[in-house]
Amino acid sequence: MAPAGSDTKPSSVTGNPDGATTAGDASTRTVLFLGTSLTAGLGLDPDSAYPQQIQRKIDASALPYQTVNAGVSGETSAGLLRRLDWVLQAPAAVIVVETGANDGLRGQAVEGTKATIGQILTRIRKERPDAQIVLAQMEAPTNLGPIYTRAFHAMFPALAKEHGATLMPFLLDGVAGEVKLNQGDGVHPNDAGERIVTENVWKTIGPLLKGP
Repeated sequence: MAPAGSDTKPSSVTGNPDGATTAGDASTRTVLFLGTSLTAGLGLDPDSAYPQQIQRKIDASALPYQTVNAGVSGETSAGLLRRLDWVLQAPAAVIVVETGANDGLRGQAVEGTKATIGQILTRIRKERPDAQIVLAQMEAPTNLGPIYTRAFHAMFPALAKEHGATLMPFLLDGVAGEVKLNQGDGVHPNDAGERIVTENVWKTIGPLLKGP
Protein backbone atom coordinates (compact mmCIF):
# COMPACT_ATOMS: atom_id res chain seq x y z
CA MET A 1 0.00 0.00 0.00
CA ALA A 2 2.93 2.32 -0.54
CA PRO A 3 3.71 4.17 -3.75
CA ALA A 4 5.80 2.42 -6.36
CA GLY A 5 9.47 2.97 -5.75
CA SER A 6 9.14 3.06 -1.99
CA ASP A 7 11.29 1.01 0.35
CA THR A 8 10.84 -2.64 -0.52
CA LYS A 9 12.84 -4.23 2.28
CA PRO A 10 10.99 -6.59 4.62
CA SER A 11 10.06 -5.00 7.92
CA SER A 12 11.63 -5.99 11.20
CA VAL A 13 11.04 -9.45 12.56
CA THR A 14 9.67 -10.31 15.96
CA GLY A 15 11.64 -13.19 17.46
CA ASN A 16 14.33 -15.04 15.54
CA PRO A 17 15.00 -13.34 12.16
CA ASP A 18 14.84 -16.60 10.22
CA GLY A 19 11.58 -17.62 11.86
CA ALA A 20 13.21 -20.58 13.60
CA THR A 21 12.40 -21.49 17.17
CA THR A 22 14.75 -20.32 19.86
CA ALA A 23 17.10 -22.74 21.60
CA GLY A 24 15.53 -24.33 24.64
CA ASP A 25 12.00 -23.69 23.45
CA ALA A 26 11.42 -26.14 20.63
CA SER A 27 7.66 -26.04 21.17
CA THR A 28 7.40 -22.45 19.92
CA ARG A 29 5.80 -22.17 16.49
CA THR A 30 5.78 -19.36 13.96
CA VAL A 31 2.96 -17.13 12.73
CA LEU A 32 4.21 -15.69 9.44
CA PHE A 33 2.65 -12.45 8.18
CA LEU A 34 3.06 -11.86 4.44
CA GLY A 35 1.86 -8.49 3.23
CA THR A 36 2.29 -4.96 1.98
CA SER A 37 3.11 -1.76 3.83
CA LEU A 38 -0.08 -2.31 5.83
CA THR A 39 1.62 -5.33 7.39
CA ALA A 40 5.09 -3.77 7.45
CA GLY A 41 3.66 -0.86 9.45
CA LEU A 42 4.73 1.98 7.16
CA GLY A 43 4.99 5.25 9.05
CA LEU A 44 4.71 3.61 12.47
CA ASP A 45 7.24 2.72 15.11
CA PRO A 46 8.38 -0.86 14.29
CA ASP A 47 6.90 -2.15 17.53
CA SER A 48 3.51 -0.68 16.61
CA ALA A 49 2.87 -2.65 13.41
CA TYR A 50 0.00 -5.08 13.93
CA PRO A 51 2.12 -8.29 13.76
CA GLN A 52 4.19 -6.99 16.66
CA GLN A 53 1.03 -6.05 18.56
CA ILE A 54 -0.29 -9.55 17.87
CA GLN A 55 2.89 -10.92 19.46
CA ARG A 56 2.06 -9.05 22.65
CA LYS A 57 -1.41 -10.58 22.65
CA ILE A 58 0.13 -14.01 22.12
CA ASP A 59 2.51 -13.46 25.04
CA ALA A 60 -0.31 -12.21 27.27
CA SER A 61 -2.25 -15.38 26.46
CA ALA A 62 0.82 -17.57 27.13
CA LEU A 63 0.54 -19.18 23.71
CA PRO A 64 3.58 -20.96 22.18
CA TYR A 65 3.90 -18.80 19.06
CA GLN A 66 6.24 -16.15 17.72
CA THR A 67 5.36 -13.73 14.94
CA VAL A 68 7.46 -12.94 11.89
CA ASN A 69 6.59 -9.73 10.05
CA ALA A 70 7.44 -10.21 6.38
CA GLY A 71 5.58 -7.18 5.07
CA VAL A 72 7.09 -5.26 2.13
CA SER A 73 6.02 -1.74 1.24
CA GLY A 74 4.75 -1.19 -2.28
CA GLU A 75 4.50 -4.88 -3.11
CA THR A 76 1.92 -6.27 -5.51
CA SER A 77 0.69 -9.85 -5.47
CA ALA A 78 3.19 -10.61 -8.25
CA GLY A 79 5.99 -9.34 -6.02
CA LEU A 80 4.90 -11.61 -3.20
CA LEU A 81 4.80 -14.57 -5.55
CA ARG A 82 8.38 -13.85 -6.64
CA ARG A 83 9.75 -13.89 -3.07
CA LEU A 84 7.87 -16.93 -1.79
CA ASP A 85 10.92 -19.17 -2.07
CA TRP A 86 12.71 -16.93 0.41
CA VAL A 87 9.90 -16.38 2.92
CA LEU A 88 8.90 -20.05 3.01
CA GLN A 89 12.38 -21.33 3.86
CA ALA A 90 11.57 -21.60 7.56
CA PRO A 91 8.65 -23.60 9.01
CA ALA A 92 5.44 -21.79 9.90
CA ALA A 93 2.35 -23.06 11.68
CA VAL A 94 0.10 -20.19 10.57
CA ILE A 95 0.61 -18.06 7.45
CA VAL A 96 -1.38 -14.85 7.08
CA VAL A 97 -1.55 -13.48 3.53
CA GLU A 98 -2.36 -9.78 3.06
CA THR A 99 -1.93 -8.93 -0.60
CA GLY A 100 -3.71 -7.47 -3.59
CA ALA A 101 -4.31 -3.96 -2.24
CA ASN A 102 -1.57 -2.45 -4.40
CA ASP A 103 -2.94 -4.32 -7.41
CA GLY A 104 -6.26 -2.59 -6.77
CA LEU A 105 -4.67 0.83 -6.31
CA ARG A 106 -3.09 0.42 -9.74
CA GLY A 107 -6.31 -0.78 -11.33
CA GLN A 108 -4.80 -4.09 -12.39
CA ALA A 109 -7.22 -6.60 -13.87
CA VAL A 110 -9.03 -8.55 -11.18
CA GLU A 111 -8.68 -11.78 -13.15
CA GLY A 112 -4.89 -11.41 -13.20
CA THR A 113 -4.67 -10.58 -9.51
CA LYS A 114 -6.92 -13.50 -8.64
CA ALA A 115 -4.75 -15.88 -10.66
CA THR A 116 -1.59 -14.62 -8.97
CA ILE A 117 -3.00 -14.90 -5.45
CA GLY A 118 -4.21 -18.37 -6.38
CA GLN A 119 -0.64 -19.30 -7.31
CA ILE A 120 0.57 -17.92 -3.98
CA LEU A 121 -1.91 -20.01 -2.01
CA THR A 122 -1.13 -23.10 -4.08
CA ARG A 123 2.60 -22.69 -3.43
CA ILE A 124 2.07 -22.19 0.28
CA ARG A 125 -0.13 -25.28 0.47
CA LYS A 126 2.50 -27.30 -1.39
CA GLU A 127 5.51 -26.05 0.60
CA ARG A 128 3.78 -25.93 4.00
CA PRO A 129 0.96 -28.51 3.83
CA ASP A 130 0.43 -28.52 7.60
CA ALA A 131 0.19 -24.75 7.98
CA GLN A 132 -3.08 -22.95 8.58
CA ILE A 133 -3.50 -20.32 5.87
CA VAL A 134 -5.36 -17.09 6.55
CA LEU A 135 -6.29 -14.79 3.64
CA ALA A 136 -7.09 -11.19 4.50
CA GLN A 137 -10.02 -9.59 2.71
CA MET A 138 -8.95 -6.40 0.97
CA GLU A 139 -10.98 -3.81 -0.91
CA ALA A 140 -10.38 -1.71 -4.03
CA PRO A 141 -10.73 2.09 -4.15
CA THR A 142 -14.28 3.14 -4.96
CA ASN A 143 -13.10 5.51 -7.69
CA LEU A 144 -12.48 2.49 -9.91
CA GLY A 145 -16.21 1.98 -10.27
CA PRO A 146 -18.75 -0.46 -8.82
CA ILE A 147 -18.11 -3.27 -11.28
CA TYR A 148 -14.40 -3.36 -10.44
CA THR A 149 -14.87 -3.00 -6.69
CA ARG A 150 -17.51 -5.77 -6.56
CA ALA A 151 -15.30 -8.14 -8.54
CA PHE A 152 -12.28 -7.27 -6.39
CA HIS A 153 -14.22 -7.90 -3.20
CA ALA A 154 -15.62 -11.21 -4.44
CA MET A 155 -12.28 -12.73 -5.37
CA PHE A 156 -11.10 -13.10 -1.76
CA PRO A 157 -13.89 -15.38 -0.45
CA ALA A 158 -13.71 -17.32 -3.72
CA LEU A 159 -9.96 -17.85 -3.31
CA ALA A 160 -10.29 -18.80 0.35
CA LYS A 161 -12.93 -21.40 -0.47
CA GLU A 162 -10.96 -22.81 -3.41
CA HIS A 163 -7.71 -23.16 -1.46
CA GLY A 164 -9.06 -24.14 1.96
CA ALA A 165 -7.91 -20.92 3.62
CA THR A 166 -9.55 -19.08 6.49
CA LEU A 167 -10.95 -15.75 5.27
CA MET A 168 -10.17 -12.83 7.54
CA PRO A 169 -12.72 -9.98 7.27
CA PHE A 170 -11.51 -6.68 5.80
CA LEU A 171 -8.20 -5.82 7.42
CA LEU A 172 -9.03 -2.10 7.66
CA ASP A 173 -12.60 -2.50 8.86
CA GLY A 174 -13.49 0.52 10.97
CA VAL A 175 -10.32 2.31 9.91
CA ALA A 176 -10.46 2.87 6.14
CA GLY A 177 -11.82 6.31 5.31
CA GLU A 178 -11.63 7.56 8.91
CA VAL A 179 -9.42 10.66 8.91
CA LYS A 180 -8.63 10.48 12.64
CA LEU A 181 -7.45 6.88 12.32
CA ASN A 182 -5.08 7.31 9.38
CA GLN A 183 -1.80 9.03 8.61
CA GLY A 184 -1.65 12.04 6.34
CA ASP A 185 -1.74 9.91 3.19
CA GLY A 186 -5.23 8.74 4.11
CA VAL A 187 -4.22 5.14 3.42
CA HIS A 188 -2.02 3.88 6.24
CA PRO A 189 -3.36 3.63 9.80
CA ASN A 190 -1.90 5.80 12.53
CA ASP A 191 -1.29 4.41 16.01
CA ALA A 192 -4.97 4.56 16.95
CA GLY A 193 -6.00 2.96 13.68
CA GLU A 194 -3.37 0.24 14.00
CA ARG A 195 -4.79 -0.79 17.35
CA ILE A 196 -8.13 -1.38 15.63
CA VAL A 197 -6.41 -3.32 12.84
CA THR A 198 -4.74 -5.48 15.49
CA GLU A 199 -8.12 -6.28 17.02
CA ASN A 200 -9.49 -7.12 13.56
CA VAL A 201 -6.66 -9.57 12.98
CA TRP A 202 -6.83 -11.08 16.46
CA LYS A 203 -10.53 -11.88 16.09
CA THR A 204 -9.58 -14.30 13.32
CA ILE A 205 -6.21 -15.72 14.33
CA GLY A 206 -6.67 -15.70 18.10
CA PRO A 207 -9.12 -18.62 18.01
CA LEU A 208 -6.86 -20.49 15.57
CA LEU A 209 -3.91 -20.21 17.94
CA LYS A 210 -5.92 -21.11 21.02
CA GLY A 211 -7.36 -24.19 19.32
CA PRO A 212 -10.77 -25.81 19.88
